[in-house]
Amino acid sequence: MDTERTTMTIRVGVIGAGIMGADHVRNLAGRIGGASVALVADLDAGRAAAAAGPAGARTTADPKALIKDPDVDAVVIASHDSTHAELILACLDARKPVLCEKPLAPTVEEGRAVVAAEEAMAAELGLSLVSLGFMRRFDPAHTELRRRLAAGELGEVLTAHCVSRNVRSAPDATDVSAITNSAIHELDSMPWLLGTDVAEAAWVSGRKASALAPAGLQDPAFMLLRMADGALVTLELFLNAQYGYSTRLEVVGERGTASFTEAPLLELSLDRRRAAEYPADWRPRFADAYRIELQAWIDSLRTAAPSPLASARDGLRASEIAAALAASIDAGGAFVPVVYE
Repeated sequence: MDTERTTMTIRVGVIGAGIMGADHVRNLAGRIGGASVALVADLDAGRAAAAAGPAGARTTADPKALIKDPDVDAVVIASHDSTHAELILACLDARKPVLCEKPLAPTVEEGRAVVAAEEAMAAELGLSLVSLGFMRRFDPAHTELRRRLAAGELGEVLTAHCVSRNVRSAPDATDVSAITNSAIHELDSMPWLLGTDVAEAAWVSGRKASALAPAGLQDPAFMLLRMADGALVTLELFLNAQYGYSTRLEVVGERGTASFTEAPLLELSLDRRRAAEYPADWRPRFADAYRIELQAWIDSLRTAAPSPLASARDGLRASEIAAALAASIDAGGAFVPVVYE
């Protein structure tokens, strides 16, 4: 093993200083071994400075300048979904490793173009440069469930039930963006957990949406995934649940079931009442997953090993399932076959 490479510090540039980007900066600067933050890019100078300051990093308003900067060895993209494809391609042009938050690209067509460019570069270099931030693959509960399913402990899987609830949706959320930005996690994690592709998908909703849902968003909505082996997966996505962030999963097999335990932030016994507090968003629930994922990515860069994170093609496959769900909306909730490249 190359001792110099394994002791090097990876200087990371982070694009996007919002909730997710700022979290990545904090992790890379204080919780991830072998990494430092060199540069933070955001159109909002104040937001960039607030994220970069504690890490001792420089700031810029130009993400492509960050990618080209000689003091940046690798890039994290945590900017708006619409920027992902263009910025990944810029990282490939600069031949710099990149960890991009989901989704891979706003559309399947853009995602396929990114995968084509990434796989051509990987063939040339002998190593892929693109990793996708599907952090559930590093969540201890998910990895333990996957291990038990692979060992056959539940017997043949018959169905799985997912629930994903948030406090409030984005003000511009739509039925399609709810799929590509929120449900996209299950569109990656369920094939990964169950070891089989999604064959067809359907999207249905009730007669009435939450009063808090913006125009264009039917909330809650239900999604059905029929896996290639015949198992059926259900997902309830409720972006305006108000009470707190909650994600649940139960897998039902022929011999038994397995489900996640949902630990509250705090449980109170007070004034003859017992109550539990929910987190306001996803970060407390998946804090370990983000940290483990980032450390695995940095370790792979330091040792020139293949990235253990989701690949660009994994991201494309999730987007292809999302496209089938979007088509199901237009088809009145009918099952639509997933078309993979």
